[in-house]
Amino acid sequence: MDVLALPDIITFFSLLFGIAGAILIIYGGLRAMVFIVLREFRKTETTYTQIRRAFTSYLVFGLEFFIAADVLKTFITPSEQEIILLGAVVIIRTILGYFLSRESKEFELAL
Repeated sequence: MDVLALPDIITFFSLLFGIAGAILIIYGGLRAMVFIVLREFRKTETTYTQIRRAFTSYLVFGLEFFIAADVLKTFITPSEQEIILLGAVVIIRTILGYFLSRESKEFELAL
């Protein structure tokens, strides 16, 4: 394997993980919107808590892919500024993911 191609491969997977994260969040959002509309107009049995819990899980999962993409991007250009920025982004996304997961667990307990 050519060592010079390694940054291109890592960049490709970083982009792929970023796209996967975006797709998960978009899909989760669209799915939640559909369930809300169905709940309002067809009076389905789905509760807002169930919809929110499902959407939250897609958000958390999408954020995990964004973190992976950021880690790979920083692996290519590991300057001090990039590492500090990655650390800040990972901390913010991890905290956000933690509280979203916690909120999702609280929804399960409420059911």
